[in-house]
Amino acid sequence: MSDSVLYSVAGAVATITLNRPQVMNALDAAMIVQLRAACERVEHDAVVRAVVLRGVGAAFLAGGDVTVFRANRERLPKVVGELAGELHHAILALRRAPKPVLASVHGAVAGAGVSLMAAADLAIAAKETKFTLAYTRIGASPDGGSTYFLPRLVGLRKALELVLLSDTFDAETALKLGLVNWVVNVEMLGAETERIAGRLAHGATAAFAEAKRLLNQSYDQPLAAQLAAEAEAFARCAATHDFREGVAAFVEKRKPDFKGN
Repeated sequence: MSDSVLYSVAGAVATITLNRPQVMNALDAAMIVQLRAACERVEHDAVVRAVVLRGVGAAFLAGGDVTVFRANRERLPKVVGELAGELHHAILALRRAPKPVLASVHGAVAGAGVSLMAAADLAIAAKETKFTLAYTRIGASPDGGSTYFLPRLVGLRKALELVLLSDTFDAETALKLGLVNWVVNVEMLGAETERIAGRLAHGATAAFAEAKRLLNQSYDQPLAAQLAAEAEAFARCAATHDFREGVAAFVEKRKPDFKGN
């Protein structure tokens, strides 16, 4: 993996690190390709039971690298289409991944940074984090799935406000809106991210995968179909080691020792 996106695994937790701190991790063409590769890798890595998305330096992800747009003015529609296509493959891989994804954000979260964070299953933010959709400030509409995720997370009218006005808001506002799950002091962000990721990595991975899939599809399913899908998923869980272990631990009044299968 290139230096622009780092990939590491420790204790069944994969960490995908955005690593262009000199430009606040703004995405250029090479970085987007590497991000797609990392997301597709984590989707299929059998060792991984939880995923963390993070950025180094002063920001999580400050959107797209606008200098790329300026340098390609003569063929901008084609370039934008190619970049968006690569980014969208990364987003889809994260959503398909049968394991929970935790975004750990700080500093600036702008444009595609909001989209990537929203594509994660859970998000934790440092208290000083600033968020903005940013797209309309450069005369663009959103990409990266934000027009899909935001209405589901904050409601349609609020999503329209965030997109159309592109105002900057803080972490406490993001928490109230449901864009993030936790807000912590910046000095605690790393430790809290590690703690939550550890809990996820030592949980019932197969059950997490079924729950994630069920929740993701629920908006597009009629109730009867969703109920049927729930019954089928529960039956698949019942065939796993972790279900048997969970039942035994409950009856024996002890902590379960889940193996992820």
